Amino acid sequence: MNGKFVQWILRIAVAGEFLGHGVFALQQKAGWIKYFEAVGFSADQALTLMPLIGIMDLLVALIVLARPIRIALLWAAVWGFWTALLRPIAGEPVWDFVERWANWGAPLALLLMLGWPKSFKEWWR
Repeated sequence: MNGKFVQWILRIAVAGEFLGHGVFALQQKAGWIKYFEAVGFSADQALTLMPLIGIMDLLVALIVLARPIRIALLWAAVWGFWTALLRPIAGEPVWDFVERWANWGAPLALLLMLGWPKSFKEWWR
């Protein structure tokens, strides 16, 4: 199996994750408010931030599908890790974090397949 095929599988996986999460955020998914509260935000602040996060997630999905630039993949990996980690921070079992390892692992794998940047400029390619 060639690398381009694997890259496309990862691109579709990452885009699907961020598309789904983006839509949920735009819908201001009530079940997510507790994750914001766990790190000090109020419910009202969570409802204000969720559409902004949703737009960002949709942009990440589109970028990864159209042209996966490294900085977007780094963001996707870091954001995926953080949002997975929020589950146990908010009092859910650690397994809710483990279950979401693909949320940060897939963008990280794609970033590594494309090659870790050697300069600041390469982050934007």
